[in-house]
Amino acid sequence: MTDFNYSLLSDFDIQLFKAGKHFHLYNKLGAHVVSHEGYRGTYFAVWAPNAKFVSVVGNFNGWDQQKNPMNVRWDGSGIWEVFLPGITEKEYYKYHIESHNGYCVEKGDPYAFHWETPPRTATVVWGLDYKWNDEEWLSTRSERPPLSKPISVYEVHIGSWRRVHEEDGRFMTYRELAHQLPEYCKFMGFTHVEFMPVMEHPFYGSWGYQLTGYFAPSSRYGTPQDFMYLIDKLHQNGIGVILDWVPSHFPTDEHGLGYFDGTHLYEYSDPRKGFHPDWKSNIFDLSRNEVRAFLISNALYWLERYHIDGLRVDAVASMLYLDYSRKEGEWIPNQFGGRENLEAISFLQEFNQAVHHHHPDVFTVAEESTAWPGVTQSVDDGGLGFDMKWMMGWMHDTLSYFSNAPVYRSYHQGQLTFSLVYAFSERFTLPLSHDEVVYGKASLINKMPGDSWQKFANLRLLYAYMFGHPGAKLIFMGGEFAQDHEWRHDFSLDWHENQDPQHSGVQKLLKDLNGLYQTEPSLYERNFEPSGFHWIDISDSENSVISWIRTGNETSEELLFIANFTPIVRDNYRIGVPQMGFYTEILNTDNLKYGGSDILNEGDIETFPVPMHGRTHSVSLQLPPLALTVLKFNRINPAI
Repeated sequence: MTDFNYSLLSDFDIQLFKAGKHFHLYNKLGAHVVSHEGYRGTYFAVWAPNAKFVSVVGNFNGWDQQKNPMNVRWDGSGIWEVFLPGITEKEYYKYHIESHNGYCVEKGDPYAFHWETPPRTATVVWGLDYKWNDEEWLSTRSERPPLSKPISVYEVHIGSWRRVHEEDGRFMTYRELAHQLPEYCKFMGFTHVEFMPVMEHPFYGSWGYQLTGYFAPSSRYGTPQDFMYLIDKLHQNGIGVILDWVPSHFPTDEHGLGYFDGTHLYEYSDPRKGFHPDWKSNIFDLSRNEVRAFLISNALYWLERYHIDGLRVDAVASMLYLDYSRKEGEWIPNQFGGRENLEAISFLQEFNQAVHHHHPDVFTVAEESTAWPGVTQSVDDGGLGFDMKWMMGWMHDTLSYFSNAPVYRSYHQGQLTFSLVYAFSERFTLPLSHDEVVYGKASLINKMPGDSWQKFANLRLLYAYMFGHPGAKLIFMGGEFAQDHEWRHDFSLDWHENQDPQHSGVQKLLKDLNGLYQTEPSLYERNFEPSGFHWIDISDSENSVISWIRTGNETSEELLFIANFTPIVRDNYRIGVPQMGFYTEILNTDNLKYGGSDILNEGDIETFPVPMHGRTHSVSLQLPPLALTVLKFNRINPAI
């Protein structure tokens, strides 16, 4: 029996779909196991408005293109549907589509919850039943605004975090990761894991940024329920989960979204707007309501069905600019003659509004590499509506500064401090991401100048400077123990390097920095406010020393940061302090346990009425080489 009359779609669903306002399409389109008139089977629905014939093909009918035809709806929606009794979970299928122009193709289901493991390309009928155990996490998440807490992100590529060496270096499964990754992140003190795209992708070497299965976690590592189990375990260990999300482009693989029904359905038809020259991929046609609804439904799907805590939106700049990576004559101006993609702007605004309306306790992050104004400004005030933006300028300037030998750093101090000129123009995440440790750019440790000791001292200094700087933090896997080799997606991280004291010392420092970040409110309460940061001194370029204060709310203790970017020990170095009394050194990156030379400021550090840096009192310190020290007010001197 084939039933053309059964449908999950109401007239209201169709109205919303046509208007681009149906943000839960995954409940309606795709393949859904249902019971109908005493029969258990699968309802299939696919959007293919320019097709003349569509059928479901699969193992169950010998991939016969004529056996299970679908019926196009009468309402002009372009949706084809059919109920097939007896077809339930774990059945492989595709849609056979014949276009009016003679184009014939077999396509995977754009709304499929599960796909075959690449290089196979069929979609799989699959349900999403799972018993979650993260109620405590979700209830706690909703108690406070998401940006009011520390955000220290561990960026992970699932296929290369660890491999199973005993079995020819195969991928770890989601469930295997669930018994190692949450425990490791908890041990290290990271608050969030950010997964590079987990959605199904045909080419492993794309790192997940060329997606075909937007609603399916990659089957390379297991089933949807296996991925849910990983997220569940992370939540049970107090770790939030951020997903990389790619609404900017998609690959041209024949079984994917491209030229779906014999026309450019999901992508712009004009290659000057619809084809990305850098990535050789298609660009979503954001002028189409149905495409916008597809993408926003996908975003909400991951938040609702997988309990995701945040979405990092990839390549936002490529969406905003019509001339992105294009020469003159290779792009089409907007209706006002400008280079701004007005459709992408309105889409990103609508995406953020939808996410925050349905899930006010999650956050969105833009990877936006230009000076586009108002990325984190509210949509009501004309902004794009993101919660945070990657601070790419900080990353490039800081790594460039650190690449200089210390003897030359006095000439580049402005490069190090420039980020504070605009640090509060947006709400920023400081990223040291995967993009900085591939394609010959060198690992972070090998970006540092000097001999081996100086390289490690520089990296420890970089991390401490990062944690003292306003903004959320993000570190790519392997960076936390100073992996020597560039990231290689076909191999595991070099965990054996932790047996070396210098590498393990960096890891201990990162653990302590995360601990400091979470226990000292002055590092996160005003993370995105100008009142949370004050310079003590940025003028000592001769010695390459800078110092500053981080401030929280009224009841929180201030922290003082003093950084020496040269390998020279600075004796009796005096800085002005905001309070008189005694200070304590609570962190020093030159500590022996981190691999340093152990030049510390131990015991009480007393202030004296020696004016310095516009303050009435100051302290005298011994500044360790290539190191940062953190001071906290201890107590008032009772003798005063």
